[in-house]
Amino acid sequence: MKGIVILIIFVGFANLFQLNTILWLFKNTINVGIIAVIIIFQPELRRALEELGRKKIISDVLIRDDKSLKNSRVNDDTIQELISAAMDMSKNKTGALIVIEQDVALGEYENTGITIDAAISRQLILNIFEHNTPLHDGAVIIRNNRIVSATCYLPLTARNDINKDLGTRHRAGLGISEVSDSMTIIVSEESGGISITHKGTLYRNLDLESLRKHLTSLQVKNVEQKHSKKKKGGKKNEE
Repeated sequence: MKGIVILIIFVGFANLFQLNTILWLFKNTINVGIIAVIIIFQPELRRALEELGRKKIISDVLIRDDKSLKNSRVNDDTIQELISAAMDMSKNKTGALIVIEQDVALGEYENTGITIDAAISRQLILNIFEHNTPLHDGAVIIRNNRIVSATCYLPLTARNDINKDLGTRHRAGLGISEVSDSMTIIVSEESGGISITHKGTLYRNLDLESLRKHLTSLQVKNVEQKHSKKKKGGKKNEE
């Protein structure tokens, strides 16, 4: 930004003192310059657009009903099945990557995998991530208490401050948490340790109660949103 400001000031001086050659060069390179700025700042522009997508401008105007709010999170049965599956895979050191979609849609990453659209169960999750099966590699994406896709490719984090012992699963879990508000369960194939990533933060070595607490927080957020929507609706009715 400093460079662009200096360039604009320089062009202003050139225009003031009628430096026609410099002005001609600027006019003929401005289009290339715009493209160059887009290429150079592509990661920053992408993050800015992702942040804009998280503002939920439309959902603040159009109030969703209670059924929609309920389906946008995870229910008690889903949480129990996820915990049971994670604990079993931890004991057997079966690697797993399970992404729970929230407000930010994950259709871009869902399309990289194989469509399943099935009810969540411990047995199905164990079967998906079983070694040497066609679906075990990649991530599972969960939406509205259903497994919608498996073998999905996720973006890897570019951070250099994470433990070097962490493999691709943890980097992918962090990566998806940086570009969306999803919560991801990671089971390490090397140690069997269970981790959670959410909002760019990695929580490692979770036990059963810690895992349940993280997953239940999604329901708490859902309840808070529902009360907030009802409160807004009440105010509008009073007006």
